[in-house]
Amino acid sequence: MTAKKILRRKSGYLETSRSRAQKSQRAKKKLLILRKNALQARLVLIWLILFGGILGLTARVFFLQVLDYESLQGLAKEQQEVTLRPYIPRRTVIDRNNNALAVDHIVYSLYIHPNGFTLPSKLLDNTPDYVSTDPLKYVAHHLASVLPDSEAAELEQKFREQESGILITHQLDNAIAQEIRKLNLDGVELVNRFGRFYPQKETAAEVIGYVDFDHLGQAGIEYTQQDLIQREPIVLQLTRAGNGALLPANLEAGMLKYDDWQLKLTIDLSLQRAAREALKKQMAAYNGKRGAVIVMDAHTGELVTMVTEPTYDPNRYFETDYELFKNWTVADLYEPGSTFKPINVAIALDAGVITPETVVYDAGYVNIDTWPIKNHDYDQRGGYGNVDVAKILRVSSNVGMIQLMRNLKVSDYYDKLLQLQLNQKTSIDLPGEAAGHIKDRETFTAGKIEAATSSFGQGFSLTPLKLVQLHAALANGGYLVEPHVVQGLIDSKGQWRTIGEDTTTENPAIPPKTRIFSAESAREVVEMMETVVTDGSGKASQIEGYRIAGKTGTAQKADRGVYIPGAKITSFVSIFPVENPKYVVLAIMDEPQGKDAFGSSVTAPIVRDVLEVLIAKEAIAPYTPPSPQVEE
Repeated sequence: MTAKKILRRKSGYLETSRSRAQKSQRAKKKLLILRKNALQARLVLIWLILFGGILGLTARVFFLQVLDYESLQGLAKEQQEVTLRPYIPRRTVIDRNNNALAVDHIVYSLYIHPNGFTLPSKLLDNTPDYVSTDPLKYVAHHLASVLPDSEAAELEQKFREQESGILITHQLDNAIAQEIRKLNLDGVELVNRFGRFYPQKETAAEVIGYVDFDHLGQAGIEYTQQDLIQREPIVLQLTRAGNGALLPANLEAGMLKYDDWQLKLTIDLSLQRAAREALKKQMAAYNGKRGAVIVMDAHTGELVTMVTEPTYDPNRYFETDYELFKNWTVADLYEPGSTFKPINVAIALDAGVITPETVVYDAGYVNIDTWPIKNHDYDQRGGYGNVDVAKILRVSSNVGMIQLMRNLKVSDYYDKLLQLQLNQKTSIDLPGEAAGHIKDRETFTAGKIEAATSSFGQGFSLTPLKLVQLHAALANGGYLVEPHVVQGLIDSKGQWRTIGEDTTTENPAIPPKTRIFSAESAREVVEMMETVVTDGSGKASQIEGYRIAGKTGTAQKADRGVYIPGAKITSFVSIFPVENPKYVVLAIMDEPQGKDAFGSSVTAPIVRDVLEVLIAKEAIAPYTPPSPQVEE
């Protein structure tokens, strides 16, 4: 091979190698470029992802912090803040002498779970043999020994009704609850709570009422004065720590304190108790269906006593006949009978159609529009002949009243009855008051019979309280006052309080008066009523040394406009003392039994007993006649 060929081959090989090297370098460069581009792409992608994440996070934060701020804040508060509404006791109710009538305190509910009964290894002392082997009899026997008004046999019967959750009572006081705990009986559960307690029991139940299991007033002033008795609720906002503990950091000083105000009534507890005893004594003697006593200050309308029988213990209202929750002195209507005669006399005197010296003839009977009317004692003694106004009241003459009221036009008489607000409520601060009922004008004035029967208190109806209100107008000089049992809220310093206003210095519960009789007519009627006590049917109410005015009443009892044969309502209303009238006292009994069951024998003695206590309480001196003036 020639040198040229060899050189040519070497040159070609070198060129080929150089070309391959160049290609390889170019490939490496491309690969580096590709790798660089890929890395850059990855970096861009990473940055895009990071940027997108940051952008999304920013948007989310913006949404949470700005757009959804209120919603999240509410959720946070729900988790961190706790709202508590602590129990705030109802205000105490007191009588006019500051005796507690209704208070809040801890009471216990007693639940029995018979499926948990067991016999202890050591039996309690005084365990009879017949209960020593039976857990049910054992528990019943020992519970009956400490529970008031309970019998072991009755408890045993209740225990057999179901296996668990038997409620025996929810008004146990602390003393009895502790006695039950000492028995250490299995299956016996005591649950404590705040409850309403009435320390005087039934003494003033018809006025106070009661509260139910939910602590809401259901009768009496517990119902009508709910806004005054119930204190404003306290709401506490507390913060919860991470471990769930409540932090009191947000509590202000004094947040858990409440006022010391009490609701003061006009009722006198001791007089209330005395009136109830006097009423119960006469109801037992005459087997009366029900009865009532009312004592009212004739000048202020304050009810010092309001008693009804039968009554109930508000601590055990759940065992009571529903009818007893109604205070019938304000809720039930009746025909007042002869106790309304003094009111009619005042009407006639005011109208100027009679004077105290007016004389009419009483034949003992009279026919009005073909209706025969006679005196209550006509069959025994006939008529009374010529009688003046005082004697008409003294002997309670129906015919005499008809003759007196004939001097007044029927339409004028009707107008005056309306002026007395006979068909209206007294607006007493007790629930369930009924308005009186009187026939419409057309019926009343169509003939003479309605005016005739109304003259002796029949043919219309009113409540016992309305009768007291009308007699108070005779006692106070002619004014119609508003009866009430609430004086107002009073604090521990004796200052009267008004919710939402500053302290007041005067009793806020003195209502306005409306004149319905002249002072002269009122005084004249009271003096005539005194003769009923001194010389007439009211002698049983006499108290030596004291001047008492009164009027007896024995009225037929009607049901839905029809008189019930043999049924009657007896009553006696008095004004005391005559020389300076202050009080009106009414005693009334529904359906007393016996031939001698009249106002003079049944209810007049009740009024006497009540007045004797009132005289002693207020140290009222006997009447002293004025010394005769000696002319010089």
